[in-house]
Amino acid sequence: MNMSRARERLVVIGGDAAGMSAASQARRLRGPDELEIVAFERGHFTSYSACGIPYWVGGDVTDRDRLIARTPEEHRARDIDLRLRTEVTELDLDRQRVRARDVDSGEESWTSYDKLVIATGARPIRPDMPGADAAGVHGVQTLDDGQALLDTLEGTRGRRAVVVGAGYIGVEMAEALINRGYEVTVVNRGSEPMSTLDPDMGCLVHEAMEGLGITMVNDAEVTKILTGDDGAVRAVVTQDREFPADVVVLGIGVSPETTLAKAAGLPLGPHGGLLTDRSMRVRGHEDIWAGGDCVEVLDLVSGQERHIPLGTHANKHGQVIGTNIGGGYATFPGVVGTAVSKVCDLEIARTGLREKDAHRVGLRFESVTIESTSRAGYYPNASPMTVKMLAEQRTGRLLGVQIVGREGAGKRVDIAAVALTAGMTAEQMTALDLGYAPPFSPVWDPVLVAARKAAAKVRGSL
Repeated sequence: MNMSRARERLVVIGGDAAGMSAASQARRLRGPDELEIVAFERGHFTSYSACGIPYWVGGDVTDRDRLIARTPEEHRARDIDLRLRTEVTELDLDRQRVRARDVDSGEESWTSYDKLVIATGARPIRPDMPGADAAGVHGVQTLDDGQALLDTLEGTRGRRAVVVGAGYIGVEMAEALINRGYEVTVVNRGSEPMSTLDPDMGCLVHEAMEGLGITMVNDAEVTKILTGDDGAVRAVVTQDREFPADVVVLGIGVSPETTLAKAAGLPLGPHGGLLTDRSMRVRGHEDIWAGGDCVEVLDLVSGQERHIPLGTHANKHGQVIGTNIGGGYATFPGVVGTAVSKVCDLEIARTGLREKDAHRVGLRFESVTIESTSRAGYYPNASPMTVKMLAEQRTGRLLGVQIVGREGAGKRVDIAAVALTAGMTAEQMTALDLGYAPPFSPVWDPVLVAARKAAAKVRGSL
């Protein structure tokens, strides 16, 4: 007697990078007759580039739809039951089902699952202070957020913007608002912008931002946001100053959106993100996977769990999850913390540990900083570049690299990212056979100049 295999149901919560990558990969490996896929997304869009939102707001990307990699219709054409404007409000792990609410009608229903993927992303951190939810105050995490900000920018008469926070989003949004003709002030509680860099490198970003016409206010804590009679924002207040504002953008970071997971008792890490094994399966739960900005990942340099919300990781998580659900085998080994950004033509990149990260995990290290150029010094348009490198004392193991410079600087961080992943020492890096020609690099690439100096300093400390 020929018994047909029962069809399983995969439920995916979250319709962006991790969730829909997982759904798409699972569908490639298992057809509709084997696997039913239901995906819930509370917004209007799927599979889009959140990283591109500042460039859309600033006008570099003129069409919002260019940020969308795959539309809902394309997903549905592949037999994925995608339900937009539908928010999952409860996980029932005992009965293996989720409760979802139609955002527009309020109607609720339960959907059972055999396999569950949690890809709920991250939420912008909103300070707990008066006025934080006022009209004209925006977080920027989703395309819906970006559209709401653009609607405010087009509807307000004033041209004064305050950005709270000077991380990647804060810096990129400050430039976007400058490009739109706004007078921009960035209020930052750190000593320098870009806290993902050490302060001595962050000061180079500070100089570039002021050169762009942005007013930087460091070492300042926002205490409240004032509103007018109409309920809209009118000023941002710190301990000792008040900054007029017609629009406020919150760029103080994000936190994992794990409200559902926490309520269901799923394991969370020290940063509030879901904990998974190397296959991206939620620890202790055979039929539940998680990926994207809602999870914590292993830092291969420090050996500790970190929350690093990046689209590159989310897409990889989704591929791993979909492969495993589809019957294959894949793992996500961890990250080294690579990121790159820009302010005007100043490129900013980092990978590995900062000085304070190394101190926190008990590593002793040597630190070097070098000045070089993007091309051979005699070649036209050679521009300055600063490279900072950390190497462990005694062993010389590479711990981290930060790069700030003009054209050609940022992507050089990839050399260091590969070296970190491979566990190389600064000494070993000096022998790397990198591409050379005067239009692309000095004969000693800036990263290798830093490696030579770091290796020499480690030898001197033995």
